[in-house]
Amino acid sequence: MTSRPGTQLHDLTALEQAAAVRAREVSPTELVEHSLARIEARDAELGAFLTVTPERARAAAAAADRAVLAGGELPALFGVPTAIKDLNNTAGVRTTFGSAVLAQFVPQVDDVVVTKLAAAGTISVGKTNTPEFGFPCYTDNDLVGPARCPWDPSLLAGGSSGGAAVAVAAGLVPFAQGSDGGGSIRIPAGINGLFGIKTSRGRISNGPLGSEVTGLGVQGPLARTVRDAAAMLDAMAGPVPGDPYWAPPPPAGETFLGYADRLPGRLRIGRYLESGMPGVELDPEVRAAFEDASALLVDLGHEVEDLPTPPLTEGVFPAFETAWALSTTTLPIAADQVPRLRPLTRFLRDRGLALRAKDAMEAMFTLRVFARRFIQATSRYDVLLAPLCTLLPRPVGWFSADGAEDFEQQKRYAAFPAVYNVTGQPAVSVPLWWTASGLPIGTMLVGRPADEATLISLSGQLEEARPWADRHPALW
Repeated sequence: MTSRPGTQLHDLTALEQAAAVRAREVSPTELVEHSLARIEARDAELGAFLTVTPERARAAAAAADRAVLAGGELPALFGVPTAIKDLNNTAGVRTTFGSAVLAQFVPQVDDVVVTKLAAAGTISVGKTNTPEFGFPCYTDNDLVGPARCPWDPSLLAGGSSGGAAVAVAAGLVPFAQGSDGGGSIRIPAGINGLFGIKTSRGRISNGPLGSEVTGLGVQGPLARTVRDAAAMLDAMAGPVPGDPYWAPPPPAGETFLGYADRLPGRLRIGRYLESGMPGVELDPEVRAAFEDASALLVDLGHEVEDLPTPPLTEGVFPAFETAWALSTTTLPIAADQVPRLRPLTRFLRDRGLALRAKDAMEAMFTLRVFARRFIQATSRYDVLLAPLCTLLPRPVGWFSADGAEDFEQQKRYAAFPAVYNVTGQPAVSVPLWWTASGLPIGTMLVGRPADEATLISLSGQLEEARPWADRHPALW
């Protein structure tokens, strides 16, 4: 194999694996079998997967083997194993949404993102762990239990794309699809030492059934490298007819992967440490990671300055909470199934169903006005810099069994990410800092509306200056 000497298949990036397939140095079947063996050996202690699909993966790999031998043009990611978050419908595959209520649900349709990843040549090996309906910022459920951080399995991996992040950080797959409605890609990426992209609203279709009533939830990639994430974004991006939001594509002839290899130029970056969430205090390690990222950006020639005023107001948080609760009101749950829901889900559902129509509409109006004013107020900056979580990763079992208290804990734990689900701006988590005990801490970069390109270019520059892809947990 022409890749790095002495490497195993899981040491290769997704793009390296794809290149090895095209060069016939490795077959899709070998990659899939290696991934399945890694899952078999590691996942019992990590909880990355809710469902593994070896038969489907092997069948897809065998078909990919035949396509390679037949010759001809192959998609950029052909033959590379990946995984789909269990909040996304996959036709013919158990899709639980992290809920015991839907433990045996098998959809008849694929989500658009599933179809697009298959068309790009990737091969899914299963469905990754997610909390019930994706509501918490950590991953635990009544089906397989918690997703654990590979760097320290006594800690939660974050959520709601926690299983996806664990699968990548532990070398079970080279990259994985996630979704983000309030930090759900960025939080687990930061905890697990990965690069994750919360895409712009409308960048990736949520069709055919995804609800965009609140406009908060988007799809995106989690990967070990910026280039892998950019290539996965290229595969997933683009609207389908009927989507309510469309993000403008890159200029003709451009790709997100291309931006990963391009210097961003000198950028004006605004930074802030005040989330606007009452009663939140930053862990010193989080502050250290933030200051380190600031210094690195200055060293790279960028103009970094503090925002003149705190960018958020306390008023946006109650409106976000109302919208979050509102999204629970259409869950496909019969009345006699409600007692089987987890306490947090029941709490949010009760809160949502108690809303008056006027309350719901006022909350949505508040979020839209806030988004407009926030984007206008920060328009002088190319990029914003902020923390992700306010605290270090939480131990398994730390969040309360009481739904209301659980929700309050989450607000104190991750006060920064959700604002960009409100504004619809793209945002990424970059793994630039490790604690003395060896835990990664991600820092958030935020782009202008629909400007993933600048974020990817800047992140590629940061990765070149401070490489992280070969930093692995001990169980690697």
